Amino acid sequence: MTWSLPDPKNLGRVAVLMGGHSAEREVSLMSGRGVLDALRSYGVDAHAFDPAERDLSGLKSDGFERAFICLHGRFGEDGTVQGALELLGIPYTGAGVLASSVAMDKVMTKRIWVAEGLPTPAWRLVDSVAATEAALHALGTPMIVKPAREGSTIGLTKVLGLADCAAAYALAAQHDTEVLCEQFIDGDEVTCPILGTGREAQALPIIRIVAPDGNYDYDHKYFKDDTEYLVPSGLPEAEEAAITALVLKAYRTLGVRAWGRVDVMIDAATRAPYLLEINTAPGMTSHSLVPMSAKAVGLAYGALCMHLLGAAGLDHSLHAAPREGVPG
Repeated sequence: MTWSLPDPKNLGRVAVLMGGHSAEREVSLMSGRGVLDALRSYGVDAHAFDPAERDLSGLKSDGFERAFICLHGRFGEDGTVQGALELLGIPYTGAGVLASSVAMDKVMTKRIWVAEGLPTPAWRLVDSVAATEAALHALGTPMIVKPAREGSTIGLTKVLGLADCAAAYALAAQHDTEVLCEQFIDGDEVTCPILGTGREAQALPIIRIVAPDGNYDYDHKYFKDDTEYLVPSGLPEAEEAAITALVLKAYRTLGVRAWGRVDVMIDAATRAPYLLEINTAPGMTSHSLVPMSAKAVGLAYGALCMHLLGAAGLDHSLHAAPREGVPG
């Protein structure tokens, strides 16, 4: 694989958006600091910008010409910031407004994947403890309960029986008005980063995640060093090829551009892969998976940041002039 890197002189003044208002603020700050240091090491005129501390309109008044989005979760990865940057006319990294919004909503993502015939664990959208208990009867145990629009396993519970349903629902509902109950798939957990857009998109090496007792929670993702990340994954060649084809289709189906990461569970009994979710502004911390996978094919952290910044853009369909005879 070969990757083009832009000339820092052509990038102008760059804002690294980090922090923000979401539950993933702490992780966002870690991602942002890493990206900021990397861009500066290449000579980019890059500066930190925290939307929780400054209004986004300051991007324009301060003369920023590009934005590297290191915001995770809501108000950063859900299309809101992307829409603001479109209005400001500032090119940004990652997916556009629609793809960001859909991908942040796990239920909408599942509905689209199912409509396209792509495998994802069975689920129920619930609004009460009673509905959570009914979902457990329908989906079986164990069952995953989580907010429909959060990341980093925030608000997630693995439910083992009816006695767990009330606490699991309450925890998820603290983070979102929509709570998702999902069939638990017992088996290998893998993730596959993707770079590029449309037919040009390419999958990076699959990473197999081996967490202590299968518990890949928030602390194990970002702060502990006892999780194994296997690159190469060690999966059979045919299985890895099938998963790569699946995640590329899942990525293209949602219209994601520039980069993303698709999480997959492989059923231990059948070896069938199931799509869990897609991340359109993946983490860039020292524990993050996209840099780990990129490094395996010779794309170092700093070069990855430069490549992504060089691909920053606007959604041209939003800025196209109306056709003659069609109201603007």
